[in-house]
Amino acid sequence: MTSRSLARHMWHQIEPVHATLYFSPHAFEEAAELGYDVGSRWPSYFAWRTAPMGAAGPRLVAATFYSFSPSMIAEYVPAVWAVATPRQVLDARRRAVDRTLRALYAEAGALEEAAELAVKAAQSAELAHRPLAAANLDLPWPDEPHLALWQAYTVLREHRGDGHLTALSAAGLDACEALVSFASVGAAPDAGFAGRGWSAEEWAAARERLAARGLVDADGRATPAGHALRDQVERLTDELAAGPWQALGEAGAERLAELNRPLLGAVFEAGLLPMTSTLGIGKVRVPA
Repeated sequence: MTSRSLARHMWHQIEPVHATLYFSPHAFEEAAELGYDVGSRWPSYFAWRTAPMGAAGPRLVAATFYSFSPSMIAEYVPAVWAVATPRQVLDARRRAVDRTLRALYAEAGALEEAAELAVKAAQSAELAHRPLAAANLDLPWPDEPHLALWQAYTVLREHRGDGHLTALSAAGLDACEALVSFASVGAAPDAGFAGRGWSAEEWAAARERLAARGLVDADGRATPAGHALRDQVERLTDELAAGPWQALGEAGAERLAELNRPLLGAVFEAGLLPMTSTLGIGKVRVPA
């Protein structure tokens, strides 16, 4: 397995486990206890994901989250810090993950070896230009194996995400164009990206800019050049995400995937995650 394919394979293993936080009923209960409006998932999402960086302002969040509309971010940030401090959010986040993973996988204590492997990979990550990965790696490691595993997965998925922004920048795609071009290759329907807050006018303008570059056709579908550019983005994303998995080694990564499989299966069986993802897992072709 090449380093790029290993990085993508392991992303498929860890992303669903990490993402349970944003959809778990236990997380919404913890968020409500803090005082957040849980009628929408966005107030707690921005709090959970941003808290490792401290009381971040809207520009920092827009820079690190990238694909969300700055105007949408401004609806929630910095207002989320008037509800709870980053420290309170991080404490609640840990409780939410604890409750969620224990409910999903009764043998949470059996994840010690998996946690050791994941922490080793996370601690080997190169952190230059990786603000979200670095912020999560600065947090103290939990003693409980399932919590340490989730934190390591969070470092690794944010490490990949930080690198993905580098790949998008190298491709000359701004925040809205990144989503429009992703939709154009069939990663998810246009409507699936509505939660990112871009207006219909902003989406149409981004599509026009991509069309002017020959990347999408009149119907918004990717042209051969558009597919090639998205392949470039996916290829570079995988390359930039490969370091921790190279450090762990293919055998170590495969052992982690084996140990993770029951937990991953429990995540899917619980039906916590949306049926249509905007991540493109299983939808985006893997470039050679």
